[in-house]
Amino acid sequence: MQITSNSIPKKVGFSAVFNDFKQLTKVGLSLSVVFSSVAGYLLAVTTINIITILMLAIGGYLMVGASNAFNQIIEKDTDALMKRTKNRPLPAGRMHVSTAMVIAVSFTILGLAILYSINAKSALFGAISIFLYTSVYTPLKSVTPLSVFVGAFPGAIPFMLGWVAATNHFSIEAGILFLIQFLWQFPHFWAIAWLQFDEYKKAGFNLMPMGKKNKKAVIQIIIYIVCLTLVSIIPVFKITGNFYIYPVTAVVLVALGGKMLFYAIKLYKFQTDKHARQLMLSSVLYITLIQIIYVVDKFLH
Repeated sequence: MQITSNSIPKKVGFSAVFNDFKQLTKVGLSLSVVFSSVAGYLLAVTTINIITILMLAIGGYLMVGASNAFNQIIEKDTDALMKRTKNRPLPAGRMHVSTAMVIAVSFTILGLAILYSINAKSALFGAISIFLYTSVYTPLKSVTPLSVFVGAFPGAIPFMLGWVAATNHFSIEAGILFLIQFLWQFPHFWAIAWLQFDEYKKAGFNLMPMGKKNKKAVIQIIIYIVCLTLVSIIPVFKITGNFYIYPVTAVVLVALGGKMLFYAIKLYKFQTDKHARQLMLSSVLYITLIQIIYVVDKFLH
């Protein structure tokens, strides 16, 4: 009997399996959450505990990885409809749903256990984040653009989580960190939703405010950028407990917000994907730099 090459089972290499694992848990996004959490921790402490930082980083990574895995399990069929997501391991058929579920549940249990070993409040906020992202935000995406508002809550937890991990309590300082990352979600995600509008439409998602790519949507983006910039400099007035910044730092943050605002105004004027992409990239730069600037400012006190 002649054996064709098609009848020979293909061996799946470790690199391919590992790549699917990274896609399922969205390593890049998970690492950005770890970065935010560690920044929040550094803002709160007077003495750095490396063990706590490692536990926070690992626990935070597992928490976000679990959320992403659950999300892709739920959205397996809709992911198959979009060019951007159809090659993910589940819709492409390279991974079984049961395998993804084992990873998601294991990450949840292990991640929350690690956060609990830091303190109970850290584990509580981690659990709230996973629940809101998978059980509320993800199902709402196909129902209403208000899902972006719901999704902003779990998305805003990491920065604040670091402070809670360091202090074991939720305070005005943790609240302002939460609010900063909460407000940031809207211009960032709506810029992505603008770029992926047609792709999202294929999957039945309409995530733009009021469901349209138009100037009214960009006005909302501009409002959130202005609010974000104003909130980011509130610590300069020394009304946020132990979290305060120098006036020169506030000027730098206003300049960063101004750059985002510049691209948002360009988007309002021209309504092109080019300017939406510039806005999206500037928002990533903003949230990264603001965390670094806050930490540097803190250690200059």
